[in-house]
Amino acid sequence: MKKAELPKNHVPENGSMAANEEEMENLGKQMEHRRTGEELKAEYGKTPDPEQYKELNEKA
Repeated sequence: MKKAELPKNHVPENGSMAANEEEMENLGKQMEHRRTGEELKAEYGKTPDPEQYKELNEKA
């Protein structure tokens, strides 16, 4: 096996999808409670990712 090749049964330690329905429900709950860019700015003085909102910021 070459160095860059992985075995067929390789499972990555991160970056994989939810393993089951319970984990998927927990991730959904986490996403529901994420703060918006406006909340971050008001509560913590932080700004959202500038690249993601670059066009929106240029219009303002």
